[in-house]
Amino acid sequence: MSDEGQKGSTATRLPEINAEVREDGTGEISIDGVVERVTKANLAEAGAAITARIAELAVSVGQPVPVQVRDPEGLWSLMIHPDGVVDEAPAAPSDAASATGGTPAVPTAVSEKDSVAAVAGLPVPPPPVEAPAASAARGPAAKRADVPTTPAPAPAPAPTAPSGPLPTLDDLLAARHPIETGGPAEHGWRRGVRRVTFGAVKPGPGKVERRRRAASASVRRTFEGPRTIVVVNPKGGAHKTTATMLLAATFGLQRGGYTLAWDNNETRGTLGWRSSHADHTRTAVDLLEALPRLSAQGTVRIGDLDGFVRSQHNEQFDVLASDENSASASSVDAKSFTDLHQVLSRFYRVILIDTGNNMRASNWQAAVDAADQIVVVSTIREDTAQSAAWALDALRSSGHEEAVRRAVTVLSAPEPRVDKDLHKRLRAHFGALTRTVVDVPHDRALVAGGPIDYEALEQRTRDAWLHVTSVVADGL
Repeated sequence: MSDEGQKGSTATRLPEINAEVREDGTGEISIDGVVERVTKANLAEAGAAITARIAELAVSVGQPVPVQVRDPEGLWSLMIHPDGVVDEAPAAPSDAASATGGTPAVPTAVSEKDSVAAVAGLPVPPPPVEAPAASAARGPAAKRADVPTTPAPAPAPAPTAPSGPLPTLDDLLAARHPIETGGPAEHGWRRGVRRVTFGAVKPGPGKVERRRRAASASVRRTFEGPRTIVVVNPKGGAHKTTATMLLAATFGLQRGGYTLAWDNNETRGTLGWRSSHADHTRTAVDLLEALPRLSAQGTVRIGDLDGFVRSQHNEQFDVLASDENSASASSVDAKSFTDLHQVLSRFYRVILIDTGNNMRASNWQAAVDAADQIVVVSTIREDTAQSAAWALDALRSSGHEEAVRRAVTVLSAPEPRVDKDLHKRLRAHFGALTRTVVDVPHDRALVAGGPIDYEALEQRTRDAWLHVTSVVADGL
């Protein structure tokens, strides 16, 4: 065989390339087993750097090279060209197609509503079963091949009156805003690919991002009136205030404001200390004392509340602090709570109430009576969990059995490592009492006890509280 024939029969060997990229901007590229490390400011930059490096390899071999990339949302395949263009690698034929030598069967179309249900973990109804062919239902006459038959034309359907109300403009407008769980990726490696290809390749969102979008849709749903969520555990240090702040921040960011975090401690709580400071120090006691004067002027207006609540501008919610005056003898009782709640419910769509540690206080009991949803919070510790369990027992014995059944339990990790046996035991106990149990991770940004900076939280913490908030919203 000639040299030209030998050259033509020799295929260019492509390197075996695997890559991994992480949320913190670190990653690795493995090229035929040789590992190169990448360190960038964030995941998107690390993804772009890995893409550029693999494009250099594509130049050296003179053709596109395949690469398997693992990011925080899973594993996927790319083809990276010498000019830096990135394509998604063609999918391998299915086993069914390989066995028959043909094309794989086209899956039954799934509606957008069903796809959202699947992302949320809900059962998807089976596709409708086609009716049997007409020829199979014509009886013995259909078997007589010697008798030609001419099918009669189908009669025109008789006009019928619509069975329901005719669509309106509201129906038309509502149809243009479906829940957006699809579309191009906006986070992670997939977003990085879209950026470096200038939109030529638009990978869809990964599993984590789809869950995030479905949770956001739950939080943004329309409520039929204002909703009150009460966070309880009669023990200090159970993360009630943290939970109240992060629920309020998530509701505020997702719904665009009209959210209030209210410290309903009968004397002094710490919600005001964990929030951003305003240009005033007025509290719920000051608002309570001002209500007769504001009411005497006519109707209380939203602007009248600005001098009493502390706006958390970045997270789009307000804080109403409890009494912070160490020399004050004022306290809040059931009537005080009711008077404030009636006014505040006129201006806020969602009210998150941080309760005190005294379940026998009348304002504590009034808050529970007003709750549309109870959230019981505990760290994964014996003492705080026992306090939460005791609180639920007390609520059930005092006529709040249904409220406990519909409640949400939040288990918060007090340390990076938790007791797995205790965690399992707590999930089993509270799972039998309340509607659901959800977990939130430990985050160093919350340890110091100062004002909570939402942007300083890890992404997994923000995602966890988005999930918690969506679960709470489902009960509203």
